[in-house]
Amino acid sequence: MRRSGPREAEVGVDESRGAAATSVGLTGDEAARRLKDVGPNALPAEPCTPVWRRVLQQLRDPLIVVLLVAAALTLVTGDFHDAAVILFVIVVNTVVGVVQEVRAEEAVAALSELSAPAARVVRDGSERSVAAAEVVPGDLVLLAEGDIVPADGDVRNAALLLLDESSLTGESVPVEKAPGGDPSRHAVSAGTVVVRGHGRVVVTATGTRSALGRIASLMGTAPGLTPLQRRLVGFGRILAAVTVALCAVVLALGLVRGQPVELMIVAAISLAVAAVPESLPAVVTLALALGARRMAERHAIVRRLPAVETLGSVTVLATDKTGTLTEGRMAAERLWTPSGDATVTGRGYAPDGRVLRDGQAVAASGAPDLAALLRAALLCNDAALEPPSDGSTRWRALGDPTEAALLTAGARLGLDRAELDRKLPRVDEVPFEARRKRMTTVHRRPDGGVHIVCKGAPESVLRPDVLADGPDLIARAAARAEELARGGHRVLALATRDLDARSARPGTWETGLSLLGLIGLLDPPRSASAATVAACEQAGIAPVLITGDHPLTARALAERLGIASGGRAVTTGEQIRQGTAGELTSVRVFARTTPEQKLDIVQAWRGTGHVVAMTGDGVNDGPALRRADIGVAMGRRGTEVARQAADLVLADDNLATVVSAVEEGRRVYANVRRFLLYALAGGTAEILVMLLGPFLGMPLPLLPAQILWINLLTHGLPGVALGAEPVDPGVMRHPPRPPEESVLGAGLWPRILAMGAFVATVTLATGVWARETGRPWQSMVFLVLGATQLGVALGSRARPRSLANPFLLVAVGAALCLQAAGVYLPPLQALLGTEPLPLTDLAIAAGLSGLGHVVMRLQRWLCPEQPPRAAPAGPDGSAPGLRP
Repeated sequence: MRRSGPREAEVGVDESRGAAATSVGLTGDEAARRLKDVGPNALPAEPCTPVWRRVLQQLRDPLIVVLLVAAALTLVTGDFHDAAVILFVIVVNTVVGVVQEVRAEEAVAALSELSAPAARVVRDGSERSVAAAEVVPGDLVLLAEGDIVPADGDVRNAALLLLDESSLTGESVPVEKAPGGDPSRHAVSAGTVVVRGHGRVVVTATGTRSALGRIASLMGTAPGLTPLQRRLVGFGRILAAVTVALCAVVLALGLVRGQPVELMIVAAISLAVAAVPESLPAVVTLALALGARRMAERHAIVRRLPAVETLGSVTVLATDKTGTLTEGRMAAERLWTPSGDATVTGRGYAPDGRVLRDGQAVAASGAPDLAALLRAALLCNDAALEPPSDGSTRWRALGDPTEAALLTAGARLGLDRAELDRKLPRVDEVPFEARRKRMTTVHRRPDGGVHIVCKGAPESVLRPDVLADGPDLIARAAARAEELARGGHRVLALATRDLDARSARPGTWETGLSLLGLIGLLDPPRSASAATVAACEQAGIAPVLITGDHPLTARALAERLGIASGGRAVTTGEQIRQGTAGELTSVRVFARTTPEQKLDIVQAWRGTGHVVAMTGDGVNDGPALRRADIGVAMGRRGTEVARQAADLVLADDNLATVVSAVEEGRRVYANVRRFLLYALAGGTAEILVMLLGPFLGMPLPLLPAQILWINLLTHGLPGVALGAEPVDPGVMRHPPRPPEESVLGAGLWPRILAMGAFVATVTLATGVWARETGRPWQSMVFLVLGATQLGVALGSRARPRSLANPFLLVAVGAALCLQAAGVYLPPLQALLGTEPLPLTDLAIAAGLSGLGHVVMRLQRWLCPEQPPRAAPAGPDGSAPGLRP
């Protein structure tokens, strides 16, 4: 636990605010009355969507509507078998979608925790623990190290009270709180964390009236359609219109030739069912569900299935800094003494790591100047480090994260904090104050004298009235401190002085000191952040940093991770407020932003045609997470507001999972296009056969039952299996597809028509040859049309020379067997109107199906699935991608 010096005491009691409030708090009856009046101290829960509404949302899909119409028509004509098949597909798709949504919400509910599960309050003059939801305005709340502030309030008294407000403001440096004076110093906000000290707070606002609640109220905008959903809506409308028109033509031609009206109506409906890829919803759902499962295995919870696909279309990744790109803690990274510089390596608070000077590791015995600097940092320190326990492998910081970082640096040089405390026990101190920006501790030496250590901001220590050093050294130190600050470091200066027992007098502790050096601290980037940014750049995704932190800190981090190059401007929230920021989409780094400004930035990118993903963990990120096309929240460090606003929750807070999610999204989109090519090519071939067959001497090339049988086998399991194809190699080296591009864009329509024409040509040629040679031509047409389409399915594989996706191999094999059974099994012969074929004819049909595979592979080689490279980023920092 942290240590308390003799000078530490509760200070600053504001008697004018009411002595009673700071002593006895509210009565139990008064608290109950206020709870009834203002309601519980909780944010509005995400409304639970009833099952019927979830089902209705699934059934509103345009392709499902087409299938429902087709099912209704088949019921009217008495074709109950085909109606049952269509309805079965609809039911399966709806159940899978609803179940996945419910499971995802349950997982998020299990992950989520109340921002402050319990609070210590004073009621009826005594301390008690109550649920955070029962805290009311006027309550006297007791805060101690590690507590989460349950509600907004005013500090009435405090002892070295330091709060981490990064989840609310984005500022990584903890803020000191004390009564009176500037409101920013005595006001505390719900959801912030006490990192040092203790105090008493009178609650001023709870629930939706708190700062946390006001930010949550900005998230009222409902999420819109995802890029794939928008594309499929347009595709479904076009497909429905084209299908109806072509089936009307087939019906008219049959009636003109004198075919029975009832037969032609059933044939037209059957052709409509065959032309519509009814497996598409199931393919999309399966692809998304597989993506969600893969993400779950990587500790990412997909709250809404379409979020997986949306990430594949992302063109801009807007990310928060503190706790998202960084570890959300402070680390001592740079050391400077008058003798030179050094660097501290290592991650976390563990003592594992080294201190490097000129590239070589040094120890305390070999670097006395560094040892003196870090020894002073360990003495003038109120934090503590807790070793791993309860199966955990992580060291924990108790107290101010900045002081904990100093302890870690000292341990990496080989210094022992406990031994220092025994040799130089603290006997007095001058506590840190925001006005003075420094802290001084006094330690008794073994000879009876005192050892004084002063630690603080450079501007408060590097002064002639504090230091006894000459002006040249002070100027050198000030210049080095400025360099470190420009590099994004928080800089501390340390000085010391030894006095004998006769000269040691309180009031002179902070004069005549000798400068030891400077320590540069920062919130270090996460280990995966640089790789994540690099992967995004390679994939054509523009990373944008949006933070509430200082502009210098934001720029330094952006340059370190490759988000922005040296010299590129950083836009601040104040510039946005004043209207001098210019075009928001021309900037990659934003600092000192408010939650409302984050919304403006996200909306600016979306307004220029980009698909925006927003990552974050704090309360202040919630509105932007909801407004973005996809929100990604941190599960461990993230707040409840952020998790509820997000589409994807990273349970392990690993940003590398975002890149994996982008890859999964692109796999989903590629598999949807793969299925559309296969299914629509087959539907095109069937329509061409029915349209052109009569002109080649085949009055009715296929019976309605034969059309539906082929459709069931080809669009059934093989079609769905295409949705499970693995990712194409090199998919992350391509830019995202243009958001306005049709799902059939980038040359897919010509490929569909070409492949459909090829399958139709092979089928019609076989039918003409069989008819001229006296063979059962209709059965040959039936067998070849289905088998050739299955050959196309095998040719559509992403990795044809591997055993990836064995489900497709099994599905195609089973479909080929069932297609042959339709010709040779007597019950199926009677149902389908087929005749048995000689084995030579079966071999011919099998050979022709192989042509489908060969031509499909040839087409994939000539027309690879590679979208055009997006335009590179311009000199102004604008992102690659699209403009409207």
